[in-house]
Amino acid sequence: MLSLQDLVERQKDRVQAVLNILLESPYFYKKDHEEHFLFLSRYQREFSAFFETFYGWQLVVDSKCARLYKPDWYNSAITPKNREMFDFTKRNECLGFMLLLEFFEQRLEEDSASVDEHENIKFRFGELLMFEGQRFRELFPEDADSFSDEQVRQLLRPIIPQLEKYRFLEKLDPPSDELIEQDDTIYECLPALWHYSVQRISRPLEEENK
Repeated sequence: MLSLQDLVERQKDRVQAVLNILLESPYFYKKDHEEHFLFLSRYQREFSAFFETFYGWQLVVDSKCARLYKPDWYNSAITPKNREMFDFTKRNECLGFMLLLEFFEQRLEEDSASVDEHENIKFRFGELLMFEGQRFRELFPEDADSFSDEQVRQLLRPIIPQLEKYRFLEKLDPPSDELIEQDDTIYECLPALWHYSVQRISRPLEEENK
């Protein structure tokens, strides 16, 4: 196996480009820059060894997405609230994200889709709203009146922009001559959603509700 230094001596510009892309965003998608993504995939072992040796980070790459897992924070002067990271803290926001994952997994099962599919799953906001409203009322039957469609819409209001910012979802713009209602807005599920498991996320919530 080559070392990353060997690759730098041969293809410095491409190595630097891949390293910068991996550090500029939590997720590097194949569609961001296919040539650089394929270069990373080809030399995944070399890049993985570099990040493991010098940073203790784990590089994960599938057919559409690459990301770095960073298990520890070393600068204790930067408190959690000052870290720029994807992190919901309120109960209903955490549940809203968990239910999005459940919705995503249900759509995958219905469409018999896999991560290797060329097209990503797409949905209308109204479909997610209906699914989450029903699931909230099932989870909290004693508070069902607190989860009307409008209340769930308000609950999702701060969640969706965060999911767009951290590239879990991408809003697809309608044709310039077409006006649509919010419920008809189409979102694309980006490959980062494959890196989360609703079963693992929901376990602590289930334990808390016992």
